[in-house]
Amino acid sequence: MYSFFATISRMKYIERWALMRSSRPENLSEHALEVACIAHVLCTIGNTRYGQKLDADRAALLGLYHDATEIITGDMPTPVKYHSRDIRRAYHEVEDAAAQRLLLLLPEDLQETYRGILLPEMSENAGQEEYLRRLVKAADKISALIKCIEEENAGNGEFRTAKRTIQDSVDEMCAQMPEVRDFCRDFLPAYGSTLDELL
Repeated sequence: MYSFFATISRMKYIERWALMRSSRPENLSEHALEVACIAHVLCTIGNTRYGQKLDADRAALLGLYHDATEIITGDMPTPVKYHSRDIRRAYHEVEDAAAQRLLLLLPEDLQETYRGILLPEMSENAGQEEYLRRLVKAADKISALIKCIEEENAGNGEFRTAKRTIQDSVDEMCAQMPEVRDFCRDFLPAYGSTLDELL
């Protein structure tokens, strides 16, 4: 019996934004889906508009699993995770150990494939996928910004500081990656609209 996928399905029990009062809780499963969708379209924009040759399907897959280790570690609040270089390094080691633990829940013949997904910086194509991983990271930040926008629109001021910090980070990514800039210009303004407004 292998429990990898039963364990992955537990992402729905991991709540994000542990230190924040949310108007609506967000779990890791819904976050992962949003990151996967955004990562896919970032690559599609890069390919369509900027002559890139990015694997959008691979980006979506990396987005789906990008926080899977949090099933074991929990969601470490960003202010804690990035408090110091030593804490960040230690947490990265914990994440790697959690990824290795998840891999052991798979049959041996599938472990190598999923190693490249759970630990993409260690995959055999790591050098070629560096920009892809940057876009997945951008998708992760955009997803966090969307959460802040939704909370703000719900009248929750709790996310005000987080929104400013994340917006600054996304703005920096917009300056470096045209795909991110285009997404923010073309799609981000619609977030927070009602269903009638969207349709």
